[in-house]
Parts: sequence; C-alpha cells; structure tokens
Amino acid sequence: MTAHSPHFPDALPPDGRIGLIAGSGQFPLIFARKAKDRGYGVYAVAYVNEADPGLADHVEAIEWLHLGQVKRLIRFLKLHDVHTTVMMGAIRKTRMFTDVKPDMKAIALIAGMKHTHDDALLRAFARTLEKDGIRVAAATFLLPELLATEGCWTRRRPNRAERSDIDIGLKLAREIGRLDIGQCLVMGGGTVLAVEAIEGTDAAIRRGAGLGDGNAVVIKICKPDQDVRFDVPAIGAGTIKTMAEAGAVALAVEAGRAVVFDREEMVRLADEAGIAIVATA
Repeated sequence: MTAHSPHFPDALPPDGRIGLIAGSGQFPLIFARKAKDRGYGVYAVAYVNEADPGLADHVEAIEWLHLGQVKRLIRFLKLHDVHTTVMMGAIRKTRMFTDVKPDMKAIALIAGMKHTHDDALLRAFARTLEKDGIRVAAATFLLPELLATEGCWTRRRPNRAERSDIDIGLKLAREIGRLDIGQCLVMGGGTVLAVEAIEGTDAAIRRGAGLGDGNAVVIKICKPDQDVRFDVPAIGAGTIKTMAEAGAVALAVEAGRAVVFDREEMVRLADEAGIAIVATA
C-alpha cells in the first residue's frame, strides 16, 4: 500500500468502532455486513437519494445527510466516539450541481482548493476529517477478496485487435487519470471512442460502444496517483449488462486495483454475451 492508502491490520482496533460514509451501490452494504460479522460497531453517515435505505438494518446508528453537510457529519461521528472511518459507494456527479447543502465547513474546504477534481476534493475532505481526529482508512481493508485477480476470467480471450486496443487504452487511460478526468475509456480500432467525465462509467460505455461498430473495448483503471482510500474503480454484473446492451466486446481492469462485485454472475453474463474480461498486472 502507498502512503495514500492507510489500512488496518487484521485485528480490530481497541474500541471496535468504525465509521462508514456511504454513497450508492452495494459496497456500503457489503462492508457493513462484513464489519458487523467481524465484531465492529458500524456508525454510518449516508447521503440522501444515494445510499440504500436498507443500510440502516446493518449498523448501530445512521445519519442521513445531503452533500456538503460536513459539520453535521463530523458531529455525528464524534458523538459516537468514532475515530476511524471509510468512504465508499458512488455519488452521481451531476448531483453536485443540484442537491448540495454546503455548510460553512464545506465552503471553507472548497475555498481553499485550486480545483475541485474528484481526487483533490476527496483528499481535501479526508484532511478535514483528520484535523478533527477522524482518520480515513482504505475502503477495502476488510474486503481484500473483492479486489480483481490477474488473468482472463472468461471463456473468450481478447483477440489481437482487442488486445491492441487494451494496450493502447491502458496508456491513454493513465494519462487521462493523471489529469483527474475519469477512470474509464472506450477504444475501438485503435481510436478513442469515449472518455468518462461527469456522466459516469455506464453512460461513457453506451456513448463509446454506440460508435464502435461492434468492436468497442472498455478500459477502467486507477488514476496513476489514486488515493485508494476512496474512489477505487468498481465493476460488476451491471457493467457487463451495460456493455452487452451497448455492443462492447471486452473489458480490461487492473489486478489488485479494482473492486469486483458479483464476480460469478459477472463472468456468467460475459460468457453468455461473448464478452472477454481481463485483469492486467
């Protein structure tokens, strides 16, 4: 792990308490269940219109907040004597322009930034928490089994043209990531068909595959200086469904640097659709 990815040892921390700052998707639910099984008391801060309401059934206490309510978030964690938290789950980026209620702490955080790209904003948020005595741990510290394993997972392997697109796409995706634009890129015939921006991965896949004439390849990787405490690339059965509907034929991720949900279902759907999935070293 890098200096940007603090994590716990296998043993529980002395107080057995962990905070969970939750967006949408199944990652927060999976984490809450696993943490509870391991003996943690989980105290969740969940974003309105994003986090699954069912999360409340798997935690000791939950606080529902809008984006930007940083002071209230910190107050909740301190009230429950939580000194370490994780951040996981998606936030639709378009909501950042329509459903934000920034308090003075959030305004001060943003005012001190040169730009509000994803990683810069999340790191600034983590620093704000740490100044209040709440450290942020890697989201996968309890769930290493969710990380992508190296190799080809599907019956069909990428053909020569797809392999070439993957190789080119990996290089280009790292450059795009270095600029903190997005994590996903769609290639076809040696050409960039789509780059993920604020619309999100699924929309980028649909847009790119729609231009790919049946040969679109999807690459989703970490940014070169990705802080793996948050915003780790995630794929799952939904990714394959989107690719199959859009006409994409191959998916490439980085081994050990992508979170994989519903892997068995994901591979089954890919095999049915003739999609190749590879995780590169």
